[in-house]
Amino acid sequence: MLPTIANSMFRPYLHVFENTSVADYLPEYSLLQPFWDYLRVHHQDTLRSPLFPVIISVSGYFFFSTLFMVLDLLAPKLPLLDKYRIHPEKPVSWSDISKTLGLTIYQNLVYIFPVSVAQWYWRPPTQLPAAAPNLSELLCGVVGCTLLFDFQYYIWHVVHHKIQWLYTTFHAIHHEYYVTFSWVAQYLSAWELFTLGFWTTVNPLILQCHCLTTWAFMVFNVWISVEDHSGYDFPWSMHNLIPFQLWGGSIKHAMHHQKPLTNFAPFFGHMDWIFGTGTDLKHSPAVQEKKIKGKDL
Repeated sequence: MLPTIANSMFRPYLHVFENTSVADYLPEYSLLQPFWDYLRVHHQDTLRSPLFPVIISVSGYFFFSTLFMVLDLLAPKLPLLDKYRIHPEKPVSWSDISKTLGLTIYQNLVYIFPVSVAQWYWRPPTQLPAAAPNLSELLCGVVGCTLLFDFQYYIWHVVHHKIQWLYTTFHAIHHEYYVTFSWVAQYLSAWELFTLGFWTTVNPLILQCHCLTTWAFMVFNVWISVEDHSGYDFPWSMHNLIPFQLWGGSIKHAMHHQKPLTNFAPFFGHMDWIFGTGTDLKHSPAVQEKKIKGKDL
């Protein structure tokens, strides 16, 4: 008797859930839709080109690195700026810039350009869906791709430090600089450069991201890579804004270049915490001073 009564009472509600899905409760209209519509209407040919991801990645790298390069050149003359460098005692010289920038240009011409042309020739144009991703979908996609990239590079990084032949052959060039600056981000062997590019390209496919999310991840990935190597520790840097050392940032990677068998994860802090490969971090004099004053209050 009771099961019969319960069945009759709850059947209307069960009927609702049987004929709906979670997607029905998500907002149908994306805040990004007007922006996406504008891009599709006015820049469709550019966006569909297989060269577009390469263009935004390479141009983004040169743009972000140049911004920090300008700061590096101004820092010795501006004490208020210089004290935000993690190692103000080691100014960035023109010879450092020319050497790292020269290798970057060489690798882009010799390796990236031919691969990009081949991709443009063989790969079909990118399909542009009519609907834009929701803002939450875009943000989750970027974070997901970054987490996956962080995991992949942690493993690659540990292996290439632990196996001497791999380190000497493929990774040692990146550690020529004890103190990092922006152009060191891609001061890499061709093998490492291709590996990083492969994960950046494949991860959005693995997570089935919208193409707009993919491009956002690529630009974000370039930015955090450059910021990681910038050698600057500003109060508004991500590692100072995100609590509990969840984000490593420039201070974490700067310490990796001083203690190469520590801090293997490129961005987040959880992998080094889990496997015990983290170490103490050094802030810039300005941020360290603020932290000391904060404790005294």
